[in-house]
Amino acid sequence: MPGLRPYDLAAWALEAAPVVLALPILWTTHRRFPLTGLIYVCIFLYGVVLAFGGAYAGAQFAEFLDLGRNPYDGIGHVLQGFVLALVVREILIRGQFVRGEGMRAFLVLCIVLALAVAYELVKWSAALALGHGAPAGAQANMLCVLAGALAALMLFSRLHDRQLKRLDRVSRDLEVAPRYAR
Repeated sequence: MPGLRPYDLAAWALEAAPVVLALPILWTTHRRFPLTGLIYVCIFLYGVVLAFGGAYAGAQFAEFLDLGRNPYDGIGHVLQGFVLALVVREILIRGQFVRGEGMRAFLVLCIVLALAVAYELVKWSAALALGHGAPAGAQANMLCVLAGALAALMLFSRLHDRQLKRLDRVSRDLEVAPRYAR
């Protein structure tokens, strides 16, 4: 089965760690702070890409497009930026931390890039600790993260806004309903 016997277990574990860490958080917070369906779908697809894409889908994609190099790393980082941008945007909107659309987009990009840098530093530290040497391409990875974040903001902001309004209405109805039941 793909992904169950990765070529480099340590590298695979580092790549899959964000989703593995996110799952218990999503599970424990889904009732108190439910996210939109768009976010859950994006996280699921990102998890599939992280778990299975590197060894299999990326190589097949490279072969299909006659590329000399497996594009998985770039695809994974674009998706990282894409998913993080939507998650951060949802948190900023629902927490009413930032009201202006332009400032919100700016902060989303800043937070996404900061998280991506932190992740690259963790990967770098782990690679050094495991004796693998420093991984190359962090700047390219950051560019891919930025591209994914920009794409998420440009392509899905309106859909995301509609789902947030719907979720907000449901949350308010749930808060009001118990008062009337007394």
